[in-house]
Order: sequence, then C-alpha cells, then structure tokens
Amino acid sequence: MESNTENNVKQQQPAQRIQIYPPTTTGVSPFWIAKYERDAKKYWDQFYRRHQDKFFKDRHYLDKEWDQYFSGSGRKLILEVGCGAGNAVFPLIATYPDVFVYACDFSQRAVNLVKAHKEFNETRVSAFVCDLTSDDLGKHISPASVDVVTMMPLVLQNIKKVLKPNGYVLFRDYAVGDLAQERFSTKDQQISENFHVRGDGTRAFYFSNEFLTSLFKEQGLDAEELGLCCKQVENRARELVMNRRWVQAVFRYSDSVNYSPSSEALSKSDLCCQENIKPKADAEPIKDFVVDMSEGMAVEMFGALTNDTEVIEIELGGCDIKIKVLSKEYQHTCKSTGLMLWESARLMAAILARNPSIVAGKRVLELGSGCGGICSMVAVRSASIMVATDGDRTALELLNQNIISNLRPPFLTKLFIKKLEWGNRDDIDAIKAMNNEGFEVIIGTDVTYIPDAILPLFSTARELISSNKSAEKDQAPALILCHIFRRVDEPSLLSAASRYGFRLVDKWAKGSPNNESQSLIGSWFPENNFEEHIPTSALNIMYFQLD
Repeated sequence: MESNTENNVKQQQPAQRIQIYPPTTTGVSPFWIAKYERDAKKYWDQFYRRHQDKFFKDRHYLDKEWDQYFSGSGRKLILEVGCGAGNAVFPLIATYPDVFVYACDFSQRAVNLVKAHKEFNETRVSAFVCDLTSDDLGKHISPASVDVVTMMPLVLQNIKKVLKPNGYVLFRDYAVGDLAQERFSTKDQQISENFHVRGDGTRAFYFSNEFLTSLFKEQGLDAEELGLCCKQVENRARELVMNRRWVQAVFRYSDSVNYSPSSEALSKSDLCCQENIKPKADAEPIKDFVVDMSEGMAVEMFGALTNDTEVIEIELGGCDIKIKVLSKEYQHTCKSTGLMLWESARLMAAILARNPSIVAGKRVLELGSGCGGICSMVAVRSASIMVATDGDRTALELLNQNIISNLRPPFLTKLFIKKLEWGNRDDIDAIKAMNNEGFEVIIGTDVTYIPDAILPLFSTARELISSNKSAEKDQAPALILCHIFRRVDEPSLLSAASRYGFRLVDKWAKGSPNNESQSLIGSWFPENNFEEHIPTSALNIMYFQLD
C-alpha cells in the first residue's frame, strides 16, 4: 500500500512529457559550440581524410579576376591562407612562372595533400601547418615580405605581420543569402548570426559586404574592389537548380583607414547582382548556369547524403553484434542522442553478458535504448521478456533494423520495441498493458545528462517497476543506471530518486573502494576489471531499489 506522502507527491506532480534532445528552435547548444571550436582541426582532418582533393574544384578564376595582382615584373610572394588541398596553389604556379606561394592550413592532412600533389615543387611552394588564430605566421614567413594574400577566413592580425605596405588581400567566400545558408535555417545548425555548422562538424560563415568592409577597415585595410558574385548551379541528374552567392573583394594594406570605395572602385566582371553595385561598361555578363561542381559539393549543397550510417562490431562474451549507428561525422548536428552508441552501453552490455543472473528469468525494461539496443539484445538471452524503449522514432526505426539483423527466434520473439517518452501517459499505459506485474529490472545507460529529464525519468521508472519486494537484496526489483556524470551531479540524482521512492543500494566507479568483490556491483566484475569495456574512467553505475 502506498504511503500518504507518496500519494501527495503524485498529486502535486502532474504528468510530464519530455524529450531528451533539444527542440527544433534551439540552434546549436553551448556544449557543441565549444566542442566545434575546440576540435576544429580534427573535423577538418576528418573532412580531408574522406574527400582527399576531390571536394573543391581548382580555382581557375584567379587569373581572370585578379591577373593584375599576380602578374608584372619581378618575383611575387603569395600567401594562400587555408590552402586546403591546394586548389588555388597549383593553378597559380602553373599560370604565373614568377610567383612563389606560401600555403598554410591548420589541417595536417590538407597540408600533406598539397605536398603529395604531382605538381608540388619546393622551389615554388612552401606548405606548412599553421593556425592563424593562435600560431605566429612570422615563424614561417619573413615580416613585410608578401605581395598578395589570398584567403578564405579572417585572420587579419596575423596576416598584417607579413604583408608588405600597399600589399593586397584577395578575398572570396560565401555571402549572406547563399542557398546553403537557407538550408541551414531549417535545421538546428546555427551557431550565431550567419555562422553555421555542417553535418560533418566543419563550420561556414556567410559574409555581408558591410560586415566584411568594417572588419578589414578596423585593421587598416582599405577596400579597392568589393562586390557580390551570383551564379546558378545546376545538377542535371537530380534536376535541381540553386543560387550561389559569394563575396569577392580586394583590400589594400595602407596607413589610411578612411577610404570608402566608390562605385567605380567596385568589382568588375560578373560581380553585379547586388542592386547598389553597378558593373563597368565593359563588364562581362553573368553566365546563366555553372553545371554541377565536384561530387562532394553536390552532396553538401543538394543534401544527397549517400552514406550517413556506419557499422560497429561488438564482441560480448562470445556474442557478436553488428549495429548500424549514425556516422560520427553527422552526429554533431543530430537532434537525437539515440542515434549513436555511448560508452556506458558498451560497459553495461558487457556486464550483462558476463552476469546473466542479473536478468535471468526476469521481466526487463530498457529506458533510452537508442538505435543500438545492445543491452537489450544481450539481456533477452536470459530474461523472460525484454522491452527496449526510446522517445525518438528515428532511433526506434534503426533499433528495429539492428535487432532483426542480430537476433533469431526464440530471442527475437521475446524482445519488444516500444516508444516511451518519459512522463507520457499514453506511452506508459501502453507498456503497462503488456505487463501488469511491472518490470523486475529496469536499465538505463547515459540517460541522466539532461537536468529537466531527471524527475520524469524516475517518475516513469516508478510507474513501470514491479512493486514485489523480495527479501534477497540482489533479487528485489531494481533500477540500474550506468552513466558519466555530465550536467547532473550525484546529489541531484539521489534527490530525484528519493522523491519517487527509490533508495541507492550500491554504486560503483572505476578505482573506487566499492570495486571489492563483496559489494553487489563489484561482484559483477572479473579480476581484470573489464578494462577493454571501460573506455573512460568517468563511468559510474548506480543500483536503486524501492524503499
């Protein structure tokens, strides 16, 4: 019989519905913003590992647009900032025999691609790794020696150290209103205004003329040419057409910062699609279409993702499991955390494989199974019934595929997949209808990282756990949570658990005194302490029972 206190708590707490991933209007969370910044080099290394030199096309427009800056008498020193695989470097040295190019990028893999190019020649090109937001460019190039800088990102403080007086910065990058930016607006991929993250973790900024001019002017660089390039890109195979927009500009390093470009100083050629910019009389017309780009660019711009999943192979006590999860390069902008495999699931699945008695003959429920469901697939081999749940339908669809590809009868007939948003009355009632007696073991791996989800988590577990208390501690109904403490600390978890009638019976953390074999959880581990299944020492296990 429930106590009056427990009844009062239920009356005071209305049923809550919660999703453990951000709503569609949140944009990129502060955690991921910091991670994209911190791991920017890693994401670009992964980008070049996948695409090699096949993503960006060689920039053969350089001589057409900026010939006067590269040609002329005498040797010209050129700095290519963010050189990538050398798509501007090699057209330059092929067209202008007197130029020497310094090529830098903060991706080691990109620089390696430049050096491996068949046209690479150390007498014409110096390629080196350099993060111009933190590294000193002067260590690689003599001060005040460079005639021209071609660049994509803005790293002006560093560039000014090596740029000659009256030297030039040639700039070309994405403009505000580009169709790629419009596609980002329909997803949670905005970091800040005009700043977005792609699915692979690399980032893109979209410039306006006003922002660009102001930024350069603050650093003493005057705009000599400035305009907007508009072209249509057609993918005939997919019957898609889209508008591409670039800012193209030339800035000169001088002592004056009061220069304001007149209409006569603005860009020539096809930089004429902005209403307040008039082309010169001899300007060439805009081409109607530029047919396709590289295959990789079409994938990015048209959304034709061909391989957004990857297969993970796991060996657990003689049980080989192969599961599909969202590829790592697409996980960073995915709203559902259930489309990836977490460290805690690996550990808990390994424990269940070695200790089938934990679930043997019992009714078992997994909260937040995600698409992998490896704990459920291991537990069903000993359990009387196994129910794997998640609140995200995409994760459930992939979970269903993984279970069908890994299990056969009789295990397949004992494992059920159900949608469960914590606190959702309809979802809870549907699961109760399957099993009126409640579940004897409830498992959750890495389901404690969203503060607002903790109370609904314990509330839902309380409704679904069996109320049949056994005299034996290791046989009484239990809620087992395996996780890394992130945004929710242990006292907060214990407070929420107590609120819904759960008592902490045992806990474990790698290296803690509780690892001794006489403790309940400690007895699950062999002498080698499961080292191969514990990728991080931050993992914890908490074992709850009803008061």
